[in-house]
Amino acid sequence: MNHIFDWLFAQYQSTPTHLIVLEMIGVVFTILSVYYSKRENILVYPTGLIATGLYVYILIYYGLLGDMLINAYYFTMSILGWYFWTRKVDDTHFIPITKTTVKEKKWSVLLFLGALLFVFLIYYLTDRYNTWTAYVDTFTTAIFFVGMWLMAKKKIENWLYWIIGDIITVPLYWYKGLIFSSILFAVLTVIAIYGYKAWKKNLNKSPQILLK
Repeated sequence: MNHIFDWLFAQYQSTPTHLIVLEMIGVVFTILSVYYSKRENILVYPTGLIATGLYVYILIYYGLLGDMLINAYYFTMSILGWYFWTRKVDDTHFIPITKTTVKEKKWSVLLFLGALLFVFLIYYLTDRYNTWTAYVDTFTTAIFFVGMWLMAKKKIENWLYWIIGDIITVPLYWYKGLIFSSILFAVLTVIAIYGYKAWKKNLNKSPQILLK
């Protein structure tokens, strides 16, 4: 067991202490944010803003530009999602969980392709396509862009994008030496599966409270 812990923390030998602390704090707030999303709780957004703000800083250090852009985008979408989730359909009910319409599916495809092209250009122009992780990062960025947009709109399909992206990100972060974050995404995969099931039960139901 000691050998396992020694190996895990050996990945952080050359990492500044403050980055390790920030990563652990980011892990905690990310888990809280996904947990609150599963419960359809508005606290998903303030906790998410803290987590994404921290990860923007951390990922710049590690050179994962795609994932950094994801978190910068999350930060912006969290503000918009916070506003959207608190809109009411009548005096006592908030926006319900719904399925994507045909039009929204088309927008999802366009957003995916647009994000893919955008991140590709950034990596290409900064000459960062020198490792396979850059290509994977580009792909997961596009997946998460769509997932965050659908979550802000309270579309149940957002969980499917999170599940796919999380599964891919686990080995990516492990390889890059972000061990705590790799474990985090393994946990998030499980939470996302349960989140999909929970939202499916509340499909088309307009909640009366967003703190529960």
